[in-house]
Amino acid sequence: MSGGFGKKLNIHFDLLTLFLCYHIITKNIIRMTQQEETATPMSSTAPNKKQVRKEIGEKLAGALAEYKQELGAKKLATRVKKVSKLISRDLLKSGKKQKQTKKTAAKPAKKAAKATAKK
Repeated sequence: MSGGFGKKLNIHFDLLTLFLCYHIITKNIIRMTQQEETATPMSSTAPNKKQVRKEIGEKLAGALAEYKQELGAKKLATRVKKVSKLISRDLLKSGKKQKQTKKTAAKPAKKAAKATAKK
């Protein structure tokens, strides 16, 4: 096996692993936020983008610690940082969409209640 082919294969494998972790973590975080919303309806302030990104980065770095020697600490850190940015951006977007759909669903119900009260 030549040196170039093996390196490309390792990089592709690492990228696939990062994408898999991305999807697993997004599903877990979405599930966790839904559980928190049902348990305590927005009693505390929502986490900002930096907090979410930092939390995701820590989880990814812990999950991919065994690849640290293969890729190198610096390369792994930069890739984890990129993936955590993507995940945090998607999570915050989905959270905003959920809030908007809840607000728009509540508006017709309020209008219908006002209409029946006027009659």
